[in-house]
Amino acid sequence: MSHLHRLTGPHSQASKSLETPGLAIHMIALNSITIQALIRDRNTGPDYELNELITSIREIGLSNPIQVIERSDGRYDLVQGYRRLAAYRALYAEDGEDWAKIPAGFLPRGEGRTKIYHRMVDENVIRKDLSLAEMAMTAQAYAADPTTSTSDVDSAVAVLFQSAGYQRRSYIRKFARLLDVIGPYLSFPQEVPRNLGLALLQHIRRDDTLVRRLRAYLKDYDNRSVIEELTILHSFADGTAPDPDGLKPRHPRPARSTFQIGQVRCIAGRGGLTLKLDRDFTAMDRVKLTQGITRLLAALD
Repeated sequence: MSHLHRLTGPHSQASKSLETPGLAIHMIALNSITIQALIRDRNTGPDYELNELITSIREIGLSNPIQVIERSDGRYDLVQGYRRLAAYRALYAEDGEDWAKIPAGFLPRGEGRTKIYHRMVDENVIRKDLSLAEMAMTAQAYAADPTTSTSDVDSAVAVLFQSAGYQRRSYIRKFARLLDVIGPYLSFPQEVPRNLGLALLQHIRRDDTLVRRLRAYLKDYDNRSVIEELTILHSFADGTAPDPDGLKPRHPRPARSTFQIGQVRCIAGRGGLTLKLDRDFTAMDRVKLTQGITRLLAALD
């Protein structure tokens, strides 16, 4: 596949399948791919290096296809290539139909869940350093998946990261314990460095009030940046954080308003409106999604 990029630029005629030993490569529509099959080992928050990948794909094409499993409904579950898919979707949003399809390799439908997780983990460990939090989240997802071989996070770490050293596996397990207690309150868990995470966990063990105080502060701190979140965590990790009331910003943010409309959970806060429902918006046509959001904003005005 060393020359695949010559066939996958926006002006190629590669609509037919491309063959490589053991894997058929097809051009498939972006809006036919879902990312819900596995909890990604990549956090789906901001990716500050994505622009580099977008530029590379625009200039020389895609040298390595994504990998998917075909579903019974004719759609596809993504197994490998989350960032490549994100880059193609960004190119489609900017340049239109030239980027509406992406090269994808088809994996066997009957491939075991454990092997699929291994594919995802191995690819990202090799291609790009994963944060300990991202590894821990993958282990948690594997343990929680009823179709895998274990329901224990420590065992999941051993299964998924067997090629990592003992010390690294120990760090992953510790980050999993940290995420168990404060993960839902973090906006940027993937940005927590090793030393900070370990220091936080150690301080939590010494002070049984720390988790409650940290949660109390983070839950109402909307629209925080990476730096702001890490600053808060550092203050708790080194024991310098005052009581929650002392940590409040000088100009308190208004409380969030949470309400339900049918099956849609709505969270309204300063500078943000979150709608949570069981629907895959990544598969929706971008034009249709843009029009819908535009109409919503117009109605709110």
